[in-house]
Amino acid sequence: MSRMIIVMGLLLVLMSGQALGTEEAEVLSLKEAVEIALERSASIHSAREGMKGAEYLRRAAFADFLPTFRTEYGYTYLNKAPSAQFGFIETQVGTRSNYGWTTGFDQPLFTGGSLCWSYRLAQLGVDLSKVFFELVKQDLVLQVKATYFNILKAEKIREVGLRAVEQLEAAVEVSKAYYDVGIIPKNDLLQTKVQMAQARQNLTRAEVELAIAKAAFNTLLRRDVEMEVTLEDILAYRPMEVTFKECLAKARRNRPELKEAELNMKRVKKEVQLARSQYFPVLGFSGNYERVGDDPGVSGSPYEDKDSWNITAYARWTFWQWGKKRQLVREKEIRLVQAEDASVQVEDGISLEVKDAYLRLREAKDKIGVADVAVEQAEENFRINVERFREQVATTTEVLDAQTLLTQARSNYYNALSDFNIARANLERAMGVVTY
Repeated sequence: MSRMIIVMGLLLVLMSGQALGTEEAEVLSLKEAVEIALERSASIHSAREGMKGAEYLRRAAFADFLPTFRTEYGYTYLNKAPSAQFGFIETQVGTRSNYGWTTGFDQPLFTGGSLCWSYRLAQLGVDLSKVFFELVKQDLVLQVKATYFNILKAEKIREVGLRAVEQLEAAVEVSKAYYDVGIIPKNDLLQTKVQMAQARQNLTRAEVELAIAKAAFNTLLRRDVEMEVTLEDILAYRPMEVTFKECLAKARRNRPELKEAELNMKRVKKEVQLARSQYFPVLGFSGNYERVGDDPGVSGSPYEDKDSWNITAYARWTFWQWGKKRQLVREKEIRLVQAEDASVQVEDGISLEVKDAYLRLREAKDKIGVADVAVEQAEENFRINVERFREQVATTTEVLDAQTLLTQARSNYYNALSDFNIARANLERAMGVVTY
């Protein structure tokens, strides 16, 4: 009688299938995880520094509009003193040692537009660096979301594995009790033990997958790879009712890649104008103040005044280089055609990406419904087979098969939930929308 009470208690444990409790640690939300990653990411830091560098180049290009100031100090020693011949008389007109100091300025007035186009190119470089920063940010957010949901999925799969091991351990005890009283043959007991061993292997695999997912998450957040990870459980179905046309329209408004392609076309157009500016002459003026002498103090000499100054206006035009300028312009025009083709390819690629992400979200949504029904059916099937086994109208094999189906159904359900949330994140990235 006491043995039958033990068996009934074990059956209750088998039916309950409760997961082992764990002590709660500090919980990290998805929003907190993304913020930590954005704050610590080396790629974000690099992109932010790139924006600073582009701004420095813009300022440097602007400085080319302003006058430049220069100074120079030099010493020249001649092999003999300069002289002049006046009939039969040779007269010295200079010194062998000559010191000179010059300071002056240069101000361009017209460069064919090269300074303007160079500045505008630098400004586009600033805009492109901002777009690149947004690209890096969106990619990082997607990575954090994917690793976050992978951890949640791995934890659920581990819980399913723990439940399966617990149920099979109870099943082994039940089978052993039934075998001891001669209700079932030894083969059924051995089959249950083999199934339990397989469940333990599956649990080990699930624990390894969870550890790998947590390590990837810690690496992404630049934390210690072995740091404990406890996440807010948001592995649930959150409907996203949106049409493909709406998704595509958002992508065309928001995707940084489209803005990048547009800026690249503008940049190449300005490079064409910059190349054409070489056709025109350069106008400007400069001023110089000069001191000379035969001593380091440049205080003059018996042969020349100590100082002088001048202002020069100039026009310089290189009008013939055997077609070099024209070839350079043509090369830039070819690059403009390539940039336009690249923009079309980017737009087509984004349309395909949005369509792919949209269809995969729908597929993941359908899988959740199917998996949810499968879990209900598997639980009922398992319950019925356990009851039939207790009444001795079902075999151990039937109970084990039902338990295997239940474990698989639960795993499929959590896989479907994870796939849906990651597919949702991919669709948001395809639309150029950052949410967390």
